[in-house]
Amino acid sequence: MIRASFAGFSTALSALQANQKRLDITGQNLANMNTVGYTRQALQVSSVNYSNPVSHYMNGSEVVVGFGVHMDKVVQIRDPYLDIQYRTQMHKSGYNDSVQDALDRLSNVFDESQINGIRSAFDDIQATLTAMQDLPNVRDPIYESELRIRMQALANKLNEASREIDQAEREELAKLDGRNVNEQGSVERINDILQQIGSLNRQIKRNQIGGQQSLELMDERNVLLDELASYIPIEVEYYKDADHDGIKNGQAADYELYDYDGKGNIIGRKEWPDDLRVKMVYETPDGKKQTLTLVEGTVGNGSENYGSLDIGKLDANGNFAQDANGQYNPPDVNDPTNVGLIFHGTKLDWEGNTIANPDVEFKRTYDPDATDPTTANKAVISNQFPSNSGSIQGSLDMLWKDGAMDGINDVNGYEFYRNQLDTLASSFAEVINTLNYHGNAGDQKAFLLANKDTKDAQNITAANISINEEWTAGNVHIGTVANTILQKGEDYDPDANGNTSDTIKNMLEAMTATYPYDNFIQVDTAGNKTPLFDNLSLKDNSFSDFMNYTSTVLANDSFKNTNALKTNVTVLNGIQSSRDSVSGVSLDEEASNMMMYMSAYNAASRVMTTLDEALDRLINSTGTVGR
Repeated sequence: MIRASFAGFSTALSALQANQKRLDITGQNLANMNTVGYTRQALQVSSVNYSNPVSHYMNGSEVVVGFGVHMDKVVQIRDPYLDIQYRTQMHKSGYNDSVQDALDRLSNVFDESQINGIRSAFDDIQATLTAMQDLPNVRDPIYESELRIRMQALANKLNEASREIDQAEREELAKLDGRNVNEQGSVERINDILQQIGSLNRQIKRNQIGGQQSLELMDERNVLLDELASYIPIEVEYYKDADHDGIKNGQAADYELYDYDGKGNIIGRKEWPDDLRVKMVYETPDGKKQTLTLVEGTVGNGSENYGSLDIGKLDANGNFAQDANGQYNPPDVNDPTNVGLIFHGTKLDWEGNTIANPDVEFKRTYDPDATDPTTANKAVISNQFPSNSGSIQGSLDMLWKDGAMDGINDVNGYEFYRNQLDTLASSFAEVINTLNYHGNAGDQKAFLLANKDTKDAQNITAANISINEEWTAGNVHIGTVANTILQKGEDYDPDANGNTSDTIKNMLEAMTATYPYDNFIQVDTAGNKTPLFDNLSLKDNSFSDFMNYTSTVLANDSFKNTNALKTNVTVLNGIQSSRDSVSGVSLDEEASNMMMYMSAYNAASRVMTTLDEALDRLINSTGTVGR
């Protein structure tokens, strides 16, 4: 029995069509070789074999052969595992990159390797004190004026360093908030990404139901997911919606998965597109991992399938401040560390049910009612991302974490370095002022360094340290009265008028001392001796060396973070290379495919030509009587 005359033509035709489509897709891949986020496409095919019902009309001895190729759909070549690894590495690299930007800003304050900064200002003061050791020089207004100028220069540099940290904190806040600056802030960008992913989910699914794969839209969504992973740690899931997952009220619901004929027989599986879910990963204060759904497939209408992020300042009770309309008050640029984030999850779950409280707050608070003095001033962070997770966490760490001062010592943020400067300024002022008090017979008004805001010697910091206006006006001078502030085993003899250079010599000793320091001793009227400065701690450094110490801490932080950044970027590039080898377009590979598809196309054409010749022979050269 000869097969149907045109069956072979149909088989060859399907081969021609399939290979023509493959050539079209190869051209599409080559055209988009340099398109950002483009994923290599391929044609998914299956063999056509009409075993039913055609086989019912064939005798038992006939071999059933294929009837060509069926073009199922155009698909993307992607590896979900590599996508997961890439996004995990993205939030690690994003964190280190964000922290490194902050540390680079701080290096402008503490890196004095090429400028005359705070350390050189201490050296200048020490040099002037050395020149004033003789009593006549102590009383010389020229020398005293030079010392005042040197101390004013130090105060100015401390003020400037504090202002630079203020500016760095404001820039960090602007990087988060984005209001009143030219660049889009992270919060606004995250909201844009979530909105776009939510909209793309609906558009892609709508197109897929209509028979369009929308692969380019899926590429766009994948690029957004990669970018989102650089801000916050995320998990991406693909799933069937509640009406097509095969479960209803906890029971198997096959009708959601399969199509049936009139007799109830399964005739095929429903090809229903997947939905995409995006979950944010975070940790509670006790270290437990939690997730918050930020994009939930295509549920609901409008913005119901995606969440959002708000940024705001906290009130005195540690709550987010809101205006009369319920809007979150923007952060205060003059108080950038008093900032919090609130993530709003999706309003509906995957089945369309309303979620009662989909919000998660990220904030730093203090316990105003704490009675334990060891914990009263320690901060508590409500929620945070896992370690080294995204640029958002990097910014929050630099704004919130100030070392051991608040009990958060895993990261040295801006406030840690500000505290270092404040410790230096207050310690120096206390030592100089105390020595001059006693050099002026205990006159409490004879302080040299002041708080320029309150005009007294209380609560001096790097931001407010200045010269006492009374010293500038000539009403306060360097003390020359013999006093009871002694170095151990040493005393200075007064002249015939009872004047000495004790104060200057003590100040000179104080410049080279390491703190805590107990060599300066006050003797009361009963002869009791009390160390004056053993309560000051500069980590066993002198004033100048404390700057070196702080610079070293910053250098170590930067070195450690830079190494982590290099490692993470290297791993990220490796994963990207692996991903490109799967999903990227290779010129050599596509050229090879093009030749293979063209050869297959030519072969199918040759089959059709051969069939035509066979049919011509059958019709024109056989069965004619008399030939």
